[in-house]
Amino acid sequence: MIRTTHIALMLGMMVAAVSVGAEAQLYRGYETPSYEVTVKKGDFERRSYAPQVVAEVYVQGDREEAVSRGFRVLADYIFGGNVDEAKVAMTTPVSQQAADDDDAGLWVVRFGMPRGYTLENLPKPQSAAIRLTETPAEDQLVVQFTGRWSEAQLTQKELELRAFAAAHGLDASGAPRFYFYDGPFTLPWTRRNEVALVLN
Repeated sequence: MIRTTHIALMLGMMVAAVSVGAEAQLYRGYETPSYEVTVKKGDFERRSYAPQVVAEVYVQGDREEAVSRGFRVLADYIFGGNVDEAKVAMTTPVSQQAADDDDAGLWVVRFGMPRGYTLENLPKPQSAAIRLTETPAEDQLVVQFTGRWSEAQLTQKELELRAFAAAHGLDASGAPRFYFYDGPFTLPWTRRNEVALVLN
């Protein structure tokens, strides 16, 4: 009887652990978007992403300047720069994408919001520049690389993604997304960077 009870308790703990793991994907302790890898070939992954509530801001400038400025605006929001003066947990990655094909210097920078938040219960930003929205469920083709990213490297990874998509009959015609998972003080060879294309 004692042994049966012990086994039942252990099974219950295992189920609870699996349930918690299914709710949140983590990278170095930070929550990441929910996705499932449906195809993996070499360095390339096809991922199915769930909808996600995000905070985003449009920023003018070159790529590196824009992601830095966008990060500061969004970080101020989650660190209490909102009407409730509430803190929202940091997530990863920081997402960056060209916002307009006709304006090469306009970017949208995004933070994902932690699970449990909705557009209704998120604190309202103090800055009118910040927009709260929800991204749809979508499939993405993603390639990951390490190191300190450069313009040339991001462009090369985009070209590799487009070549892979074309070779496998995938429709990926939109602007690339850049995902930066680590801060500037992380050792370069341990950093996680990704380039992604949304599949139509």
